[in-house]
Amino acid sequence: MKINDAVFGALLVILGGTVLWHVQAFPKIPGQQVGPALFPGLISAGLVVAGALLCVSGLRARRAGGAWFTVADWMGSRGHFAAVAAILLGGVAYVYLAEPVGFVLVAPVLLFIWMLVLGVKAPRAALIAVLGTLAIWYVFYKLLRVPLPWGVLKNYAF
Repeated sequence: MKINDAVFGALLVILGGTVLWHVQAFPKIPGQQVGPALFPGLISAGLVVAGALLCVSGLRARRAGGAWFTVADWMGSRGHFAAVAAILLGGVAYVYLAEPVGFVLVAPVLLFIWMLVLGVKAPRAALIAVLGTLAIWYVFYKLLRVPLPWGVLKNYAF
C-alpha cells in the first residue's frame, strides 16, 4: 500500500521531532567538542526536513487529484519483494558478520549488493560502496570516535 507523501511526511516530522526532543537530555561529555546527541540529532533533523518536503509534495499531488492511499503496482511483483528481502537480510547479515569479519570488509560488500538490488549499474555501485564505506568509517571512527568492529583486520587497526 502506498501512503500519500503528505501522510508519510507528517509521520517523519513527528518521528524526527520526537527524537530531537529526547536527544536534548543526553549528557555532555567533558573535554569533547561533539557529544553523543550529535548523530541522532543530525538524523532526526534530516527526518524533519525530509518529512516537511514530503508533506508539501503530497499535498500538491493530492490537490492534483491523487489519492491518500493506493495499492502500489509493485505489490504483485516478485522482484520487488526479493529486493526488500535482500535489504532486510543484508541488515541481519551485517549484525552477525560485522564483529567477526569487520566493518571495513562487510560494509562495502553489503552496500554493493544493495545498490545492485536497487538497480544501480555495477561500476557505479562499486564506487558508491567503496566511497560510502570510507565516508562512514571516517565520520564515525575518526571524527566521532565511535569504535567500529575490525574483525580479521584487528591487527591493522589505526
